[in-house]
Amino acid sequence: MNITLFTTIFACFLCNALGSIEMLASVIKPGIFRHIICRNNVYPRSNVSRFPVPDDVVFWSVPFAEYCPPTYTAPHIGGQSWADTPLSGDAVQPTWNHNDGIVNRVSFHGGYKLEDGVPQNPIGRTGLKGRGSLGRWGPNHAADPIVTRWKRDQNGAIIQHQDSGKNILQMVAIQRSDNKLWAIPGGMVDPGENVSVTLKREFTEEALNFTDKGNMVEQFFKEGVHVYSGYVDDFRNTDNAWMETTALNFHDEDGTQVGQLQLEAGDDATNVRWTDIDSNLKLHANHADIVKEVVLKRDAHW
Repeated sequence: MNITLFTTIFACFLCNALGSIEMLASVIKPGIFRHIICRNNVYPRSNVSRFPVPDDVVFWSVPFAEYCPPTYTAPHIGGQSWADTPLSGDAVQPTWNHNDGIVNRVSFHGGYKLEDGVPQNPIGRTGLKGRGSLGRWGPNHAADPIVTRWKRDQNGAIIQHQDSGKNILQMVAIQRSDNKLWAIPGGMVDPGENVSVTLKREFTEEALNFTDKGNMVEQFFKEGVHVYSGYVDDFRNTDNAWMETTALNFHDEDGTQVGQLQLEAGDDATNVRWTDIDSNLKLHANHADIVKEVVLKRDAHW
């Protein structure tokens, strides 16, 4: 079967499964249709096992009569100012699919459905109901700054890969404290906060470990190239709560700005480094798929 025919058939399958052309357009993005990390494992920092979800019954439109996932919301979520309060019949219900006061409950993937009064994961089954360790029902919004520079030799010349002949791109990566995986140094968008503020704040706190030198990177973070907005295949996702992110690339072309700053892990990071980007890069969630989009935009080695 040729590639064009296979792609057409696969796209038609997804369109039928998800029910609309609009949803299809949002799903065929880096890492989105995989929905792998948040299935078939023990939920992090708990002893709760997800209900097994085979690949062919991930989509809600596919019948799965025996699907009976457990419900779990981490105990430490209760009473946190950054989290939703427990839902009950007498409580004021959130304004789903809209800005609910200063809380953004809008998904990048369009209107999500409600099941038993709570949002339903737009990508499909995860094997677990509830919020897990996420603060919000429905989309939990994050921002990811992908800070890059060209790899250079001791003389300052850009290094090219010997096989592809393309310039080697480097990015700032942090090692997360929760799962020890390397990741983009991003974080959650605070209620009412502009994403641009989140991007600069998270990078400064996690990769530079200071807040008093924010003016040093102010100019650098004024202009970023949008890379991705949408669902993240995160290990914390559930049937009713999931991660979405906005990722922008901030590139230090000549290496004289952020590229020269001393990196130091802070906040939720245990380590930080400049790391070479290529097809072997392993990162938290589907961060590698998002970073690949930067590589394509920069025409760098992959």
